[in-house]
Amino acid sequence: MPFTWLVLIILAIAGLGYVLGRQRALASAGGDSRGLHSLPSYYGAHVAMWAIVPAAALLVVWLLAQPYLVNSRVLATLPDMAASDAGSLSLVMSDIRRVADGLDLAVRNGEMTAPEAAAITTDVRERLGEMGIALGSQVSPQVLEGAQEYRSLNATGNMAMSLLALLIAAAGAAYAFRQSHAQFRARNVVERGILALLMFAASVAILTTVGIVFALLFNTIEFFKLYPAADFFLGTNWAPSFSGRGGASDLGVLPLLWGTFYISIIALLVAVPVGLFSAIYLSEYATPRVRSIAKPLIEILAGIPTIVYGLFALLTVGPILVSMFGQNTVGWMAGGTAVMTAGLVMGIMLIPFVSSLSDDIINAVPQSLRDGSYGLGATQSETIRQVILPAALPGIVGAILLAASRAIGETMIVVLGAGAAARLSMNPFDAMTTITAKIVSQLTGDADFASPEALVAFALGMTLFVLTLGLNVFALYIVRKYREQYD
Repeated sequence: MPFTWLVLIILAIAGLGYVLGRQRALASAGGDSRGLHSLPSYYGAHVAMWAIVPAAALLVVWLLAQPYLVNSRVLATLPDMAASDAGSLSLVMSDIRRVADGLDLAVRNGEMTAPEAAAITTDVRERLGEMGIALGSQVSPQVLEGAQEYRSLNATGNMAMSLLALLIAAAGAAYAFRQSHAQFRARNVVERGILALLMFAASVAILTTVGIVFALLFNTIEFFKLYPAADFFLGTNWAPSFSGRGGASDLGVLPLLWGTFYISIIALLVAVPVGLFSAIYLSEYATPRVRSIAKPLIEILAGIPTIVYGLFALLTVGPILVSMFGQNTVGWMAGGTAVMTAGLVMGIMLIPFVSSLSDDIINAVPQSLRDGSYGLGATQSETIRQVILPAALPGIVGAILLAASRAIGETMIVVLGAGAAARLSMNPFDAMTTITAKIVSQLTGDADFASPEALVAFALGMTLFVLTLGLNVFALYIVRKYREQYD
């Protein structure tokens, strides 16, 4: 049964249960809702909840466990797979899944029957090759047998999942339906269920963060088993060779860290003054009409995709800088891709982050501080410099640090605007790269995930995660430490 149909049937059972549960509760009270402990809708919601929640929990657990169990069973049926390494097993399973998907597609399109797909013959192998669905005649007999077993196990598992989910949904609805009487405290049960749902939704972000950290951590540990940590953190040369496991790669992170910080600093030198000054103008000087027009226009910059900023850097800002600082003039800039190109465009992208946050923070300064300053004879500019900005300074610092975290994690602008050279240089017109750009390049292609050249991407990601986490924690510390002085 298709998964969509399964979900729709479960929802239909829940909807029917809602109507019947509500009617049964009203019937037990003689048709008068005043004789019920809870509103009639709570009794219907109780039945629907018992129909959906257990079945949904089963589906989630089953969908997570079935691929692992099926892969294990398939690999166990193949000879000479037990001694293979993780990379070889992954490639074999990839071929098996591709062939199985090709067979399923051929059956759905009517290009072969289900018995033909279950019993591969030479003719069927050639037809697969002609359709371009899988590897055709180049598929080994082991992979074909594994694909057949994979399809059989998945079909059996999906059928069992559908039947069991429908059975649990019906049983849950029947159980709750029997409890739909006037004395049953349906509201209490439903509200506890909603509270559990809200708690689960609130914990998703935490669990996601924990999952990301552990995924990075475990792969980083695997990387440092293959490559010395001292060479990674202290190395000044980045030159992955992809010449095999171990290879002769130099994977020093210092050039990438330097490029990341250099581009981020230039971006902040552009974004902080422009964003802060625009926030001061919008909050203290602009009329309501000007503010209603200018603030949304500034915030539009935050909605532009970063790939568009990257193209702007590559096609517009880079050529302009080359014409100003290129070899034909002062000779500082050899090409359009440079630290300055990426930094200027990234700074434009960060302006709305600094401006919007600073504007909200300045507007949050109590009006009584402004009135007291004016009462003492201070001018508006003096009030801004000596009262409002000191009061809002912790929040402004926090906004700047959050913008810095955003700059450190940027990728597309760097890829298109800064180049791909990993070097330690003070010249802002040289091409450089960042950690995020190298993470993309290391995980692009057919790199073996058991090699240090691929696993280094996780070590780079962990390094970047620690840096941005530290900046965010420091920003929150600054905001919380000094906020009470001005409340």
